[in-house]
This record gives sequence, C-alpha cells and structure tokens, in this order.
Amino acid sequence: MTAPLDETSLDQLFRHARSPRGWSDLPVERETLVALYDLLKLGPTSGNCCPARFVFLTSDDMKERLRPALSSGNIALCLQAPVVVLVCHDPLFFEHLPRLSREADLRNWFAADVGLSEETAFRNGSLQGGYLILASRALGLSVAPFSGFDSYAVEEIFLGDTGWRINFIAGLGYPDAHALPERAMRLGFDESCLVL
Repeated sequence: MTAPLDETSLDQLFRHARSPRGWSDLPVERETLVALYDLLKLGPTSGNCCPARFVFLTSDDMKERLRPALSSGNIALCLQAPVVVLVCHDPLFFEHLPRLSREADLRNWFAADVGLSEETAFRNGSLQGGYLILASRALGLSVAPFSGFDSYAVEEIFLGDTGWRINFIAGLGYPDAHALPERAMRLGFDESCLVL
C-alpha cells in the first residue's frame, strides 16, 4: 500500500498549478523532455495499448509552421511557449501489442475492428495526454492545453507519413510568475458526481 502524497506535492500537481498566461525565458532541455516521457509512459492504458504519440516543437521555425493552423486567440501564448507539444495517437497502435501486452492475439482483435481500435486509440491517447500534464507539473513545468486549431492542417504539416492523428496541442515551459491567472471556478462534488 502506498502512502498518499504530501500536501506540497498535491499543491504542485493540482491546487497551485495553473495554465500559464505567459512563459519565462528558461529553456526546456531535451533531457527534460526525455524525463517527461519516461514518467508519462508509466500511466495505465487499457491492455497497455500505449497509443499516444508526441511531437515536440522546440525551434521557432517549427513552431511558426503551426501558426496557420491555430485559432487566432491561441497564437500568441502557444507560439511563445518554449516547447509546443502535439499530443497525438496512432490508429495502428495495435501493431505494437505483441511487445506491450501479455494477452495472446490482442493485436488481431483490434486489427479486425476499425471502430474499436479508433475509439481505443483516442480514449487511451487522451489519458496519456492527461499524464503529460501531470508529469510536466511534477517536473516543475507548466502546461497550457489548446483545442482551437485545424486538425487537418496540423496533420498535413507535421504528421505526414506517420499516420498519427492529432488530439490536442499544449504549450510547455516554465511559467512567467507574474502571468499566472487566478483559479477559475470548478463544479462542486454534488454537481458533478453520483455515488450509487
């Protein structure tokens, strides 16, 4: 049995964490991106399917290529982030299942049902995108997720021959301490939950 995280850790992951409104000039090194992936990949997915794929845009040239695909309200904050992450999923994730899962013939089960494999890839890729946010916060980074973009344009510009599909985009970096917003309201337990 593992002990609950201490209050400081919970503050860093949830209570004090915010989607930033600006970024500091501190770079995010490649080693940090590797450490980030090495944490997030450990989060659970159904059948250990691990469908998420991540494209880290680190140069100004690569980030600038994203500009025409972004909604106008997202351009400044997104492109100013030290790293922009394209959170994607691989519809053919099942090709890796013989290596990833102990369940016999799981690959063929998904390969035979396109609807099931697409649903599984999107659902579990979204889970892994959530793990990206928590792992980033655990490493002292901030994340600003974006859903306002042209998915077809992003896939055409960046994903080409991979076959990957875009889920959402996130700015990643160290926040500008003077640009952290107040916590927005959240729904209460009784508004969002049923205990049956």
